[in-house]
Amino acid sequence: MKFLHTLTKGGLLVALLLLCNFAMAQRTVKGKVTDSENGDGLIGASVSVVGTTRGTATDIDGNYTIEVPAGSTQIRFAYTGYVEQVITLGTAATVDVSMKTGSVLDEVVVIGYGAVKKSDLTGSVASVSEKEFNKGLITSPDQLIQGKVAGVQIINNSGQPGGTTTVRIRGNSSVRSGSQPLYVVDGIQLTGISAKPGADVGDLGTSPGSNPLNFIPPGDIESIQVLKDASATAIYGSRGANGVILVTTKRGKSGVPSIDFNTSVGAGSILKKYDVLSADEYRSALTEYGSTSGDYGADVDAQDEITRTGITQNHGLSIGGGTDAGSYRVGLSYMNQEGILKQSDLRRTSANISGSFKFLESKKLGIDFGVLASHARENGPSIGTSSGFQGSLVSTALQWNPTHPMYKEDGSPVVIPAFGNSSINPVALLKAYSDKINTTNIIASISPSFKFTDHFSYKMFYSIDYATGDRRTQLSRFLNLQNVENRGLASFSQARTTNQIITHTLNYDTKLGSSVNMNVVVGYEYQKLTNQGNGVVGRDFLIEDFDYVAILQNSTTGSRNVYGYADPNAELQSYFARGFFSIKDKYLVTATVRADGSSKFGENNQVGIFPAVGLAWNAHNEAFLEDGPFNNLKVRLGWGITGNSEFPAGAAQDRYGFGLQTIQLENVANPDLKWETSTTFNAGIDFGILKGKLTGSIDYFNKSTEDLLFQFPTIQPAPAGFYWINLPGKVINSGVEAAINYVAVDNGDFNWTISPNISFLKNELQDYTGPALDYGQLFGQGSSGATSQRLANGQPLNAFYLRQHIGIGADGQSQYVDDEALAFVGDPNADVLLGISTYLTKGKLSLGVSFNGAYGHQIFNNTKMSVIPIGNVGTRNIDASLLDGDVQEAKSNAIKASTRYLENGDYLKLTNATLAYNFGNIGKSFRNARVYISGSNLLVFTKYSGFDPEVNTVNSLNGLPSLGIEYAPYPSARTIILGANFSF
Repeated sequence: MKFLHTLTKGGLLVALLLLCNFAMAQRTVKGKVTDSENGDGLIGASVSVVGTTRGTATDIDGNYTIEVPAGSTQIRFAYTGYVEQVITLGTAATVDVSMKTGSVLDEVVVIGYGAVKKSDLTGSVASVSEKEFNKGLITSPDQLIQGKVAGVQIINNSGQPGGTTTVRIRGNSSVRSGSQPLYVVDGIQLTGISAKPGADVGDLGTSPGSNPLNFIPPGDIESIQVLKDASATAIYGSRGANGVILVTTKRGKSGVPSIDFNTSVGAGSILKKYDVLSADEYRSALTEYGSTSGDYGADVDAQDEITRTGITQNHGLSIGGGTDAGSYRVGLSYMNQEGILKQSDLRRTSANISGSFKFLESKKLGIDFGVLASHARENGPSIGTSSGFQGSLVSTALQWNPTHPMYKEDGSPVVIPAFGNSSINPVALLKAYSDKINTTNIIASISPSFKFTDHFSYKMFYSIDYATGDRRTQLSRFLNLQNVENRGLASFSQARTTNQIITHTLNYDTKLGSSVNMNVVVGYEYQKLTNQGNGVVGRDFLIEDFDYVAILQNSTTGSRNVYGYADPNAELQSYFARGFFSIKDKYLVTATVRADGSSKFGENNQVGIFPAVGLAWNAHNEAFLEDGPFNNLKVRLGWGITGNSEFPAGAAQDRYGFGLQTIQLENVANPDLKWETSTTFNAGIDFGILKGKLTGSIDYFNKSTEDLLFQFPTIQPAPAGFYWINLPGKVINSGVEAAINYVAVDNGDFNWTISPNISFLKNELQDYTGPALDYGQLFGQGSSGATSQRLANGQPLNAFYLRQHIGIGADGQSQYVDDEALAFVGDPNADVLLGISTYLTKGKLSLGVSFNGAYGHQIFNNTKMSVIPIGNVGTRNIDASLLDGDVQEAKSNAIKASTRYLENGDYLKLTNATLAYNFGNIGKSFRNARVYISGSNLLVFTKYSGFDPEVNTVNSLNGLPSLGIEYAPYPSARTIILGANFSF
């Protein structure tokens, strides 16, 4: 015992001596980190001891304190947007650091399966940072970059909260579908499938879909990269033909924990009301046309009755921090957007967590992970893309007789049996219709990596994209709509999609000799997509107004329909490689190849090879340009082949449909079905002059898409159904695009930047020998079976094919060229895309303004044609412009699809304007405090007579989707938002 006691005391003495030695060996270093230009302290700059896990972050004034262990001689200082510095310690206990902002060419740009410095890019890639995003009411990531990137057109198809968008990168290249780009969020390749199930709403037509990106809170996004040419997108092979949009979300940064909070509230109102007759104007029209009926003595505005001021609120909270050994971020967000149409709204709750950690003393083992979960609840309006003239809330309001009361004395909606089924009271439709949608989206990834040497590393990336939704839709039986009146209708549907991807990559980065840098990435990837759903529809309920979905058993057996679907699994197995070489920082080469094997294609063509090469010359690094005006001058050339496989799984296989005790062949196998391939050539110049105040790029591209995928009905006596083929011919998209950033004023207290971009585009179907196909189906009164577009050789996709209307003759009837012969008369593809952004700061005050526009295209106004024609006088309302002509149009004038309803679609829109005041730091607790007011859709300069020239009511006929048609859409909103954000 005495021995143990002595040993214990000795051990304590040794430990005490070691502790003293440790205390004496390490030392404390203090200092301040500042901006080299203005001397301001940098808040949250990362300070770490090289070779250890020790790190800290600067405080509100830029000060730091760190303990440096014995043997450590260097401290690293890093801050986003500034050049990283490593300082070797001397004997001083105080080390102050002045940091310089990084060059634009030093910015790191995310590309497929990696990242490179902007100066090393060989492909056509555009990068938009958070500072450059559109502000205001933004529900999905694609809206953040509308008008910001040359060659990219983003159309908000409607004003509905969470409504779909049409996104085209360098034009439309697919005759059928699948023209949307591939979206990749933090390395996770999304399916592009909305979690919102379809619904059977009878005569109300097909309801518009929702934007599949709605689940991603825009406030969580740090930057967006757009890969435009094949030399940049070929790494994604069969999914890269329509371009790739890479979304990078915010991640934790080294430093003490920080809480960021943002909040906003706003109000939206209809951007433009449709010009129909007022009650007094309608009475005058009745007199003019000698009508003895139709005046009911009231004075109502049906558009006012269905619209409202929609209140929107958005709140977000995030916590993040870390050290050199690891960082994390946790975020929560909530959005509640009331639509400008009554009984329509979107509420979204999202949560995300992400982290990046390094393990082992060498820090060679790393793990990155991220999870984003989002739940949305939506009340949908009665808006159908293919409804009759009665079935849409907007069309019923436009055609409502303005002299007829809308409410009874007891306040309930008027239902007019005397009108039969010809007039639906929009207020009654609001009361009768209910559409409640719940969707849940989860994307998650985990990525372990190991660095074998300083030059050689391995990374595994597993991701899952899971989406599910349910939908409850009904129409009450009191509504005087055919097949609904005295019957009612209810529908319940569910959908579920799961996409899993696992990727293995090896990366080798080294220097060959003194002048050649090399980076090589090789990888293997496996993807599996499942998509399934089910539903039930019923009619003939026994009570007037109830939650019919809860009592679907009350419907009649004969009216009840139960359905389900399960697409074949879509599996993709890929091998890819990319090599990058830089010689003397002057001559750059990027070579890419990917091999995809897909279960979607025929057994004779299941594997596709997608090669690409990019060349660039950093001419400004040449000796003969050292004293020239260029601080950046790069010439780029790129060529590559990409594929498009965005069409139903099982298209190459025999597929069967199951009905009530029936099984029938629905799709005939085609073992030779192959990829739709696009070959792209790109030539570009990047430049910077005036010491970087004027920078920009100019690109020419030519893209040829062949082996066009299409679905035809089978030819008798073959079994009933459809089959997929590759059409003969090719779609050519070519054009020139330019983007400029000009720092007009930069004198410290006042700064002004102007950033315009413009694109000139051409689209044409060439060498097509297949049949001429009519599509662009029209709907509404007098439109049964009418089409407006035709697929034909030598024409652009979605070319309008119509009668040529001359005017109204003396007899009040329409007159046409060549006895109503149909002709190609224009197209909805814009020839010119324009975007203009400008940003001004004066002290703590800032103003950002963004415009976007499109020119050289037409829009078919199906609303004017079928909802409010002259024949309505005496029963329903009409377009006010019909009474402006010198010749009175006869009420008997037949409704026919013609150029009478084809309008110039040119527009320039003030997309966003944001005025902000930056308080900076308030006391010792609040940092980066900022308040702002932001407006969206403030002004539109256009001659188009409809709601909004930025419109696209999508329908499909003969397997071909329409473009550039307006049919009683959800109107666009003008929104004003007040907001604030701060950190502490």
